[in-house]
Amino acid sequence: REWTMKTSIVFLLCISVFPGFSQGRVVREDETGFAECNVFFPGQVPPEGFTEQFHVKICQQYNKEPRFATLYSTKDKIPLYSAFKFTKPAQSEEENWLVEPQIDDPENDLYEMVHEADIGGTVANLGANQALMSDYVGSGYERGLLNPSLLNEKDFQVATYTLTNAVPLSPALSKSWHRDIGKVVEQALIPHCSQMDHLYLLAGAIPSSVQVKGKVSVPESLWLAACCDASEGWSLGLVKKINDENSLADLSVGELEKQLLPGVHLFKGSCGEDEQSHEKREAVLQIVSQIRSGEQVGKSNNPETKDPPEEKNNNQETSGWVRRVAGIIATPFIKLLELLIYIFVELVKFVFYFLWLVVKRVVGTILDGVYSLCSGVVSYLKAISIVLISIPYDVGRVIVNIFLGFLQIVQDVVSLTYRILSIPVGFILYLAAFPYHTICAIPSVLKDVATGIGGTFLLVIDASATVLHGFYYLACHIIKRFVPKSFSDD
Repeated sequence: REWTMKTSIVFLLCISVFPGFSQGRVVREDETGFAECNVFFPGQVPPEGFTEQFHVKICQQYNKEPRFATLYSTKDKIPLYSAFKFTKPAQSEEENWLVEPQIDDPENDLYEMVHEADIGGTVANLGANQALMSDYVGSGYERGLLNPSLLNEKDFQVATYTLTNAVPLSPALSKSWHRDIGKVVEQALIPHCSQMDHLYLLAGAIPSSVQVKGKVSVPESLWLAACCDASEGWSLGLVKKINDENSLADLSVGELEKQLLPGVHLFKGSCGEDEQSHEKREAVLQIVSQIRSGEQVGKSNNPETKDPPEEKNNNQETSGWVRRVAGIIATPFIKLLELLIYIFVELVKFVFYFLWLVVKRVVGTILDGVYSLCSGVVSYLKAISIVLISIPYDVGRVIVNIFLGFLQIVQDVVSLTYRILSIPVGFILYLAAFPYHTICAIPSVLKDVATGIGGTFLLVIDASATVLHGFYYLACHIIKRFVPKSFSDD
């Protein structure tokens, strides 16, 4: 707690001592639009249709002055658009990236943007709703500014280096986006807006499903909407696809709005489709087309050095015819040069590919031979090891078998001797016991003979008595059936 208090005191002293400290304020729900930053929209009316709960309005400030406005998506962790005006460009400032504490912790007392390293533990859930420096480290993406620093003077330029104004871009795409936007603004938009401070710019990104480290959405495409809210006003839209760094399609603001969220309206006032100057818009589109084709467009922002309209038109027509004739004459030579360069590149590629195949085959053969040799050596050593290890085991097993065989021979000899010696003893015992068993058996035999004779006699007597009783019973039954009862009773 003491460390946090000291950090806060040092932080406040830095703000008071260095008035150039960059600030960014999250706009409260009870405030209209972007508060002080409404000045960056035509008629001070911000775009309509961005109404999701995760859309956060930020008024980007520096030296306590509004510098540009940003609509930030806490879901995609990237800005959806930044609204700004063209100011006199300054030399590139050193990148000094900042984060917005109140996006993650609305109850925090830090109302200004700060360095991520200076926050310490004073912000709860840091990085939950916004991208951090660690999200870009090692990802292969750069922090591409929607509001390019090269279109801003010094104070404004410092304020652009905030992660709430950056989207993940490849290095080539980031360079191409800033180069094209710089040329379009300086060479096409500024010269055709009668009042430079009435030129309003919106630079935005359309999120895709691709995410850096599963957190920060990579844009599907980048877009720029320009509005000259002055007499003979006009508006214009530009789109750059993320998969083609050389693409730069021009379209009307209405067509651009259809590619954004349903119900989105970017500009109000004379920037509307029905109220703009089509001649001015066509002039802007012509220069945009020249920039897209890589032609140099020289324009001065000083009104005193501009050519009169008629002379300017004649010069444009003359230069246009010269460019067409030169293009017709130079086209075959350019195509031939491109063909020669293509053939040379293909030959170089073929030679390198052939050398790569040869090296691959030679290295592969050497590696296969080394692998086979190593495999053979390992197999040989393995077989020898198995044999050497099995020798003591086999010797011990043979010794044990010999000892067991000797014990079996001794056992068989003892058993045979016992059987041979046991035969006479048994025979003698049987002979000695024969008279005893014979004499002792005579009384038993006589007893059994007497018992058999007596039993036979008794059996004969019982059989005779039974037969006589049967005849008696039969005679009585016959007499009772055939002799009269009275006689039979007598």
